[in-house]
Amino acid sequence: MFENLSERLERSFKILKGEGKITEINVAETLKDVRRALLDADVNYKVAKTFTDTVKQKAMGMNVLTAVKPGQLMVKLVHDELAELMGGTAAELKLENRPAIILMSGLQGSGKTTFSGKLANMLKTKQHKRPLLVACDVYRPAAIQQLHVVGEQVGVDVYSEPDNKNVVEIATNAIRKAKQENYNIVIIDTAGRLAVDEEMMTEIATLKEAIRPDETLFVVDSMTGQDAVNTAKEFNDRLDFDGVVLTKLDGDTRGGAALSIRTVVTKPIKFIGTGEKMEAIDVFHPSRMADRILGMGDVVSLVERAQAQFDEEEARRLQKKIAKNKFDFDDFLGQIQQIKKMGNLKELASMIPGVGKQIKDLDIDDDAFKSIEAIIQSMTPKERQNPDILNQSRRLRIAKGSGTSIQEVNRLLKQFDQTRKMMKMVSGMGMRGMMKGMPPMSKMPH
Repeated sequence: MFENLSERLERSFKILKGEGKITEINVAETLKDVRRALLDADVNYKVAKTFTDTVKQKAMGMNVLTAVKPGQLMVKLVHDELAELMGGTAAELKLENRPAIILMSGLQGSGKTTFSGKLANMLKTKQHKRPLLVACDVYRPAAIQQLHVVGEQVGVDVYSEPDNKNVVEIATNAIRKAKQENYNIVIIDTAGRLAVDEEMMTEIATLKEAIRPDETLFVVDSMTGQDAVNTAKEFNDRLDFDGVVLTKLDGDTRGGAALSIRTVVTKPIKFIGTGEKMEAIDVFHPSRMADRILGMGDVVSLVERAQAQFDEEEARRLQKKIAKNKFDFDDFLGQIQQIKKMGNLKELASMIPGVGKQIKDLDIDDDAFKSIEAIIQSMTPKERQNPDILNQSRRLRIAKGSGTSIQEVNRLLKQFDQTRKMMKMVSGMGMRGMMKGMPPMSKMPH
């Protein structure tokens, strides 16, 4: 996400490295490079120019503290202005009615149907809502079936009328059902349409007028760059939507849409889609996104994702097992499943400050755990619970059953044993005990 832009901005700030103070000349040179980086990222020209003009004005008006280097100050100014450009603060959904109605709109192929499922899943699991998905894409073949599949994946009911082509009727009937059966959120998935298709635009405008949704969201594929911004403007002129959803931000996106769209349509980005999994949805936080663009990581979002998968009861159970040195392969497998639910591995690693740049050229496969899972799943229940019984003949059988080599099995067992010992040590000593037991820094091996 934003890898090229991050690199270009980092190079821009190097112009100020070693400079003793900010001057009009070195600021102009730095910001010229920043503007070029933004334009290369497909940011709207007017937006990029206004952005750099504002940063320049603020930089020239500041007294640089001797403790702050000019380069550091410029990073801070660019960070704050990037956050402001993207909306300043996170924008929440306004869901006041019962049921609250969310109308999805956007181009065909933008990921509306999948995102509808992700949003339903998030509202269900994090806000304990009872959503109902509604299939109002009556044109695309298999669209209704796709929404039913998505609903089944996230455990959310789907309302559809396969033989009805009147979207206002379908939506109205779904809202009536929601009121009768105590659903408190209705998410209406509509057909993808082009802004130039007058008939289709009139249909969704009529639908909005008829159901009066609490929120109308415009879903856009962030990989389309500046075209996404132009489309958003055309849709907003007709629909006056409440917020934007950027999908496919995990792809090879240059970032132009995220940086321009707020200024052009004056509507907030509310959510981002960061992968194919149903959990791959984040509330859009402008300041955190600015952190990521400038290579500072995003520890807060990483912790939030971990907390979403964190089960206190399970943690207590594991703590007891670790203390007794009873942590086994069933527990290990459970931890792997939780990590996988947090999202794309490369994206997770890039949220750690300083790591993003180091791993940009690495191909971190989402199937990195595949062979480990295969080895564990080839063990018998008894072997998983008692790893110490895994003798050579059992290991050979496991290697054959998992399609791996005996070396891979041995390596996993060795790593597992080391992990178990470390867990036991941490559990027994606590952090203070660990620090006490460590040799002084001067005696540490170099």
